[in-house]
Amino acid sequence: MPIRSRRSFLRSAAFGAGALALAACGQAAPAAEPTTAPAAEPAPVAPTAMPAEAMGSTVEITYWGSFSGALGEAEQATVDAFNNRQSDVRVNYQFQGSYEDTAQKLTAAIQARQTPDVSLLSDVWWFSFYINNYLQPLDDLMASESIKREDYSDVLLREGVRKNSVYWVPFARSTPIFYYNKDAWAEAGLPDRGPETWGEFAEWAPKLNSDTRSAFAHPGAASYVAWLFQGVIWQHSGSYSDADFTIRIQEENGVRAGNFYRDTTQTFKWATAPQDVTQDFTTGLTASAMLSTAALAGVENNAEFNVGTAFLPQADGFGCPTGGAGMAILAGLPAEKQQAAMKWIAFATGDEWTVEWSQRTGYMPVRTAAVQSAKMQAFFNERPNFRTVVEQLPLTQPQDAARVYIRGGDQIIGKGLERILIGGEDVPAVWAEVKAELEETAAPTLELLRQVE
Repeated sequence: MPIRSRRSFLRSAAFGAGALALAACGQAAPAAEPTTAPAAEPAPVAPTAMPAEAMGSTVEITYWGSFSGALGEAEQATVDAFNNRQSDVRVNYQFQGSYEDTAQKLTAAIQARQTPDVSLLSDVWWFSFYINNYLQPLDDLMASESIKREDYSDVLLREGVRKNSVYWVPFARSTPIFYYNKDAWAEAGLPDRGPETWGEFAEWAPKLNSDTRSAFAHPGAASYVAWLFQGVIWQHSGSYSDADFTIRIQEENGVRAGNFYRDTTQTFKWATAPQDVTQDFTTGLTASAMLSTAALAGVENNAEFNVGTAFLPQADGFGCPTGGAGMAILAGLPAEKQQAAMKWIAFATGDEWTVEWSQRTGYMPVRTAAVQSAKMQAFFNERPNFRTVVEQLPLTQPQDAARVYIRGGDQIIGKGLERILIGGEDVPAVWAEVKAELEETAAPTLELLRQVE
């Protein structure tokens, strides 16, 4: 294959494989939408932005978001606050659906050369756009808005850094935390705290199980069970992969973590795997679960009992991943649009608004100064469950490459976990198949990454 044609093929394969995988796994991506990015020879062509509508001296930009329900209302409130507080930039907010919907629509928009100016991208999607050179490096733009890297929580910001440049700014960032039903805990005679280890929870679980309630619940692949299991495999001294994409999930400690998950549903039967874990928890059908910090505000509002939160339980040690989404500016925008886009990001992720956003949603405040602010500290005193979120953050770490950089890696691992949790299949056999699929899927990404970096 000629060099230029091969490069185009790799670019399409790395960019489009995930959309195909998600469609095959029954995700919400519309089947009719394109699933590959336009070819670029010999280097990717920057997308053309939507035409700007000048309103006097105001620069209008388009922002694509991904939240619905209460989170969507908070996202709209963020846009409204920005638009109402200044007149230099006006954000045109457009809801695109789920994280997967947004990423696939952005793929189609790039192909049609009709992109937004700023897009929300999840932890498992932004890298595909970066590796195809569709994201703008942001360091100079950040400096022009007097934003320093150290203004952000390091563990959250450094995930969006490649080649020592920032491409993805943390916004709706989360970790899993342990949620428990305080009323069920009291009924079972348990101490009012989360379990320190999974071994301790295994001792508690029979006291929490009943004919109408499970002690614990796992989500399925569509609800990101692979994200939650990321921490569990670390807790068992294993990993999904190394940073260089060497797959490790099938190794001894990965098997040990998988067997632990299998035992919870198949052997000891104190855990279930419902379609909607959050709903089962808030309605009392399960006594506990690992859920995103982003669910906290909704859970407290909707639960029919007193809610407690805690750090994740340990095994050999502690393990907890970061997650959620950040904002990225599309490459190829005129200078005034780039600057306008950064003004919007600076506000949405700034010291003041990240406090407001966190209190409305449960997502973590992404600025270090915000955590220590008087307003946030007062909020923690009123709503102590939210304190768990930020106190656990220093113990978290960015995720393994196999989930966030291999396109569709989250669903490949998640489907394997469903086979283990629900089907009770043999863990070594499942992990061997997952390893093979991850390696095959990673091949075009790895070759393209060598060209880009």
